Amino acid sequence: MQLEILVEDASGKRMLEHLVPRILENREEPRRYRIINIQELKHRMMAKMPRDRARTIPWDELLFETLRVQLRNYANAFSRSKPKVIVVVVDIDYHDYETFLLQLERLLDDCEPKPPTVFALAVEEGEAWLLGDRTAVKIAYPFAKDAVLEQYVQDSICGTWEFLADAVYRGGSDRLSAIGYPEIGRVKFEWAERISPHVDAARNQSPSFQRFREKLNQITDKDTGGKQKKEPHV
Repeated sequence: MQLEILVEDASGKRMLEHLVPRILENREEPRRYRIINIQELKHRMMAKMPRDRARTIPWDELLFETLRVQLRNYANAFSRSKPKVIVVVVDIDYHDYETFLLQLERLLDDCEPKPPTVFALAVEEGEAWLLGDRTAVKIAYPFAKDAVLEQYVQDSICGTWEFLADAVYRGGSDRLSAIGYPEIGRVKFEWAERISPHVDAARNQSPSFQRFREKLNQITDKDTGGKQKKEPHV
């Protein structure tokens, strides 16, 4: 079975490139998966739009439309391709969790047949999954400010990437926000690159990360009849 994991941006993709193998490493059979950057799909869609529309379309609308098209593509190819399960990972941002999840699930109403799909929401943003393992943050950034890390309430709606910036970026979120994009995107990618290799999936304190981990485990357990690789006795 092939996993198709769609994630919201380049930093999220880099983070999952480190974390997904660690989540699946104890499976009896190697897991086949592909991690896809939704942002790249979004840019392709924008290139097909009238210029005025591409400049003004709200991010949420563009995200939903991009996912709708991609899920339809999976549905159309479903009967003639290897079995796939689609895993969509997006940030909840300022949305109500249940409402946003329902909106995402409704995208499948336009698919026939409906591809097996699960949705995983990072609360508030993907950086919450990095902050979920503060030991990993400190390994990657030994100078990270403990006072800032201790103030962060896990998976709270608080400006998550700004918290991480205040902890590890010289000048904090104020300086980074003043510089703006593409520097913010570059720094987020750097965080994913440096912190993710040290994240312990089992000890991660982010509830939304643990829900994602559980979903992957459930999918692969089902695929293997619930069998996991047995650890050797010591």
